[in-house]
Amino acid sequence: MTGRPAIETSGLGKDYGRRRAVSVVDLRVAAGEVFGLLGPNGAGKTTILRVLMDLIRPTAGRARLLGLDARRDSVAVRSKVGYLPADFAVYPELTGHEVLRLCAGLRGHPDLATAHDLAHRLELELDRPWGELSRGNRQKLGLVQAFLHDPELVLLDEPSSGFDPLAQRVLHDWLRAYADRGGAVLLSSHALSEVERTADRIGVLLDGRLELVGRVDELTGAALREVEFSFATPVPAAVFEDLPGVREVTATGATVRCRFTGPVAELLRVAADHDPRSVTGHEPDLEDAFVDYVERHRTHAH
Repeated sequence: MTGRPAIETSGLGKDYGRRRAVSVVDLRVAAGEVFGLLGPNGAGKTTILRVLMDLIRPTAGRARLLGLDARRDSVAVRSKVGYLPADFAVYPELTGHEVLRLCAGLRGHPDLATAHDLAHRLELELDRPWGELSRGNRQKLGLVQAFLHDPELVLLDEPSSGFDPLAQRVLHDWLRAYADRGGAVLLSSHALSEVERTADRIGVLLDGRLELVGRVDELTGAALREVEFSFATPVPAAVFEDLPGVREVTATGATVRCRFTGPVAELLRVAADHDPRSVTGHEPDLEDAFVDYVERHRTHAH
């Protein structure tokens, strides 16, 4: 990545008393990039976003957004950055139109063209009060206000929470088009299929530490793959257990299931000596890779 990063953190940390929520996070997100922040509940994802928006102060380290200091220049940062918190809420009697006009006035950005465009794509009814909206529509309104002022960078905490598949597709297309125009996105999400479709790179946050950063294909490529053999007669698991890259073998009757990393050629060669009747394989997606990575990390930690 070249040029000024949209987000740059160095040694970022946050403690709550004796509990460490975030520990020494070094993160760079480029303009024109969608970066997905993954992690189990309590890993520190929301804390990082709140620190970047200067809603809470870091215990250690520093952060810069669009070349500005997240703490010292927080007012200027908010004029250039869109933010959707996980708990976005407004006064229940306000309609969507009123919420957008209020946000536009606070930001000094009276042009609502972008907001209305996104609301239309999401099929969001702006004339209904907040208190009457479903969870998904409340989330849509929060997303619309994040993009209202045509920001250079958006921070989105679980943006598709409550969305149906059609709204998820709209969000995916919107974020890709936004990044293609040079906008930068940092999103936290439990919808791993969404991140897989949308993100250029991902970071895996575990116990407050950014343990892994890379492209989606790098994480899925390192994950355990699975192949299942059906034989004419039972074959013991021991036949496959010592092969290179094999991590787990389960034999049930004439069916053998292997989980492995690396090339499948050696597995196929050995299986061919035992009269296989069928072979099926499963390539890991991001959800498989994420779960596998977290499980391995926790095993090594203990």
